[in-house]
Amino acid sequence: MTGLRLGRNRPSPTNTAAYAGLQTPRALLVPRQAQSVASNVNKQAYQSWVLQGYSDSPSPSSSSAVARSTTTSLCPDNNGTVFRSSSGITYQTVCGINYDDSIHPFLLVGSFEACIQKCDAYNYDTHGVSCVAALFIPSRLHSEDDCYLKSSIAHSAVGAEHAVEGAVRYSVAQSAHLPVSRTSTSLLSSLSTASSTSSSTSASWASTSSQPVPSVSGTVSPPGITYGNGNSVAAPQIGASKLHGPSVNRPTSQYIQYDTAPGVHLAKSLLRAGVNGDLSTGYDVSPQTGVLEVNIYTQNTLAPLKNVPHISRDGGRGGYLNGQHIFMFCDTGSYSGTSSGQNGDFLDFVSSSVAVDVGMNALAGSPIYLQDGIGAWSDNVGRQRGFAPLTQGEQAYNLAMQGQGQRYAVWIESSLIPLDAETGIIYAPIIYDEVDLVTRAAHFTYTGNTLLTITAGGRGGPIAQRPVRKLFDQDEPEWGVAGGLRSWGPSGVGGKDGKVYLFGGVSGGMLMARVTPDTVSNRDAYEYWTGSSWSTIMPDASSKAIWIDGPIMDIDVYYSPRHQTFIAVYLTIYADSTFYYRYLKADHPIIPCYAPGGDTNSDYVENLLKYEWSDEQVLYKAKPGLAGAFIYAGGIHTRYFGSDDVVNGGTRLLLSWTAPTGENPGSADSEYQIVTAEVNIA
Repeated sequence: MTGLRLGRNRPSPTNTAAYAGLQTPRALLVPRQAQSVASNVNKQAYQSWVLQGYSDSPSPSSSSAVARSTTTSLCPDNNGTVFRSSSGITYQTVCGINYDDSIHPFLLVGSFEACIQKCDAYNYDTHGVSCVAALFIPSRLHSEDDCYLKSSIAHSAVGAEHAVEGAVRYSVAQSAHLPVSRTSTSLLSSLSTASSTSSSTSASWASTSSQPVPSVSGTVSPPGITYGNGNSVAAPQIGASKLHGPSVNRPTSQYIQYDTAPGVHLAKSLLRAGVNGDLSTGYDVSPQTGVLEVNIYTQNTLAPLKNVPHISRDGGRGGYLNGQHIFMFCDTGSYSGTSSGQNGDFLDFVSSSVAVDVGMNALAGSPIYLQDGIGAWSDNVGRQRGFAPLTQGEQAYNLAMQGQGQRYAVWIESSLIPLDAETGIIYAPIIYDEVDLVTRAAHFTYTGNTLLTITAGGRGGPIAQRPVRKLFDQDEPEWGVAGGLRSWGPSGVGGKDGKVYLFGGVSGGMLMARVTPDTVSNRDAYEYWTGSSWSTIMPDASSKAIWIDGPIMDIDVYYSPRHQTFIAVYLTIYADSTFYYRYLKADHPIIPCYAPGGDTNSDYVENLLKYEWSDEQVLYKAKPGLAGAFIYAGGIHTRYFGSDDVVNGGTRLLLSWTAPTGENPGSADSEYQIVTAEVNIA
């Protein structure tokens, strides 16, 4: 067994009761009643959450909707047409298709163009890309609603009840392989002649936009990516940095209300100290755990929280998924009554949680705001369900052993690995935690890992599913625990082709494995780097096929279009609160297969195995926590700064880490703080 890499360096918690396995029992997921909400949606409760950040007031990307008096039919003649909205955003038309995942259920706008403007305005006001599609229904022009904004196109239905005129953001449409028929620079102006203002706006855009509508033939590079043009790899130059400070929690104020039901009960012979792998592999996933989805069955059961809790989190890695920047955490406690001079009362403790960045404050150099979704809560006082689902065996053991010092946990210890534009994965370690109630010392045992598939953009918050109970075993290298890297195929970033690479932490560095995106849950589908070739035989922890060496604790690797190579960012086990970086010294510029000039038959990530890394250099020196303790759980958050982000050819990179405070977890400063900073890499 290689041992848990982060666990070897994780500071001992001060919240002994929580870390000794103290948990409050919660209900199994049983709906109060099966009810149809199609004709009776609780609009007030629904909108109080989904409209956070939304404003109907004019903004640079919104305008008043004008009902069209004369129209030219959009569908079916214009199906698959690529065009730009009046805000300059590229869309692709879709006809006769409805998508399930709404973010705003009721809008009356009067025209196809106005519906798209609402989508652009929503994204402008929320400083993200939460709306990926706008659906307009002309037959409902004089009804209560005719426009629906969608957060995802993963779930579609052809042949909707009403004729649907839709527009999907072009990058999302390409990721979903929606067929393109043609491009148009005047589609919107040809659809509406209701007012001279509307016509002149569209005509003005068509004549002044400097961005051409993308070509529909050949490989299309994702919008906003700028590649270096040199004949060799460019060495990164580290510029200015800015500390943002600790993140601020902004929990939602509603939860999904369910009646209680009993969980499983374990035999006394199973309620003993020590690792029992059958508790992970021999039971189904517990419906008591994991974030709930707000959908047609649950949206009418929303109820207010009586207590919006104070949250204390440990760890914190993340990623970009379906237009949202998500942060995933390890051990998380909820507290009531916390104020600047008063420690809160302990409510609950779970081994993982998740939150979404709201406000995108880091763009302006300010601390980020993190919001827990409606589906995160198990009751009306703010106890959490946990993000990573536990099995019924793990959950029942934790409840039975609470207060005795033993528990099972599923931790998030790496950045998100995207599968496509809407789904990501995490290889999460299954931890057995045993606390000495006398010395307060915690001993963490790595028992193997499980696979989490993660979706975001829904109204309840990001959701993790556990398709396999355990993927890799205790005595194998810790495959994926330190993270991995997506190798995108010819269809480009967000596509479904290419491969998933994952890192295997061993003494001295990292091993490498890979798998196709559609077989990540099948351990027999993985192949492993031997140092000279790929093999289906898994190496043991003594393997010397290390692709990057060093005493690495947390690591992220990203492709930099600006430098035309890969850059590794990591913390070491030496507890010096320092982010280091190295770049791959390839003998030629590395061009992805989907980029202009790229070889569609090549796998650009394989270059990691062919060339040496540069010497280790300091990227950013972080301040220790309030207690003077070292930082850990350090990682990068790519795609945060749009076209200025390092993965799009820009120079801005967002870092985050956990800083222990030495304070009571129920205090205003919490036991740990999640801190962010920006670094410029030219």
